[in-house]
Amino acid sequence: MRRKYILTCAVTGNITTPEQTPHLPITPQQIADAAIDAAKAGAAVAHIHVRDPETGRPSMSLDLYKDVVDRIRGSGTDVVINLTTGPGGRFVPDRENPRVAAAGSTLLPPDQRVAHIVALKPEIATLDLNTMWSGSAVVINAPWSVTRMAELIYSAGTIPELEVFDSGDIALAKHLIAEGVLKGPCLFQVCMGIRWGFDWNPETLNYARSIIPAGHPWAAFAIGRMEFPMLAQTWLLGGHVRVGLEDNIYLNKGELAVSNTVLVERAVRILREFGAEPMTAAEARAELSQVGGWSR
Repeated sequence: MRRKYILTCAVTGNITTPEQTPHLPITPQQIADAAIDAAKAGAAVAHIHVRDPETGRPSMSLDLYKDVVDRIRGSGTDVVINLTTGPGGRFVPDRENPRVAAAGSTLLPPDQRVAHIVALKPEIATLDLNTMWSGSAVVINAPWSVTRMAELIYSAGTIPELEVFDSGDIALAKHLIAEGVLKGPCLFQVCMGIRWGFDWNPETLNYARSIIPAGHPWAAFAIGRMEFPMLAQTWLLGGHVRVGLEDNIYLNKGELAVSNTVLVERAVRILREFGAEPMTAAEARAELSQVGGWSR
């Protein structure tokens, strides 16, 4: 097991709604402040989505991403910026004619899904490898789309963080590594508890870890009430960790977390009991310097 670890804070996400918690960051100022405060509490990486400030709904606006990134970079707080590329991959089939996209579909060409990465050049960008049913939509990440997105992410000097939701996603990653599309070693992020993917238990995490190619750094997180139990399990198995309001809105049963910061503080406190300390942003960069495509 590792003594130091990279802690990522996923500050707002795509699924959590303002109706579920009033503490969800919505505006660029709120999202940037959440990332900055999480960094001060021990998070080396801030994983960022953006929201429409008027509605609170997920957005893909380049202007909003730029606003958030500029605020973080201008704050003087050192944190590794990790921008999502997940939005733009959802297809809702019409019930009368499943070939037709119904309301809620967001499926877009790969170039549009990574336009903000090309423009803003964050240090890390997520690259989802899953094609699966999720809520009322089918998430579609076709291999040809993933290939194009990876090409553009690398061209920006950015590390792709491979988000894997089931064993088939890891098989796809291995194939893309063998084909030279992905430059190894790659950074894997195991996503647990999302229907219908990896379950959120130690046996499943150990299995996922066992099929990630040797020598590739990895992290994992679980959503909901298993966020902290699986944080400890991930560290015990040698992985990096993640918390945040994207994944879990509760500090205790029935008690809403009032900020991302309190979730980060709890993560640091739990792992400190095992003698582990979070890496700084500088230490995280050094740790990730081995990852293929890194050019910082």
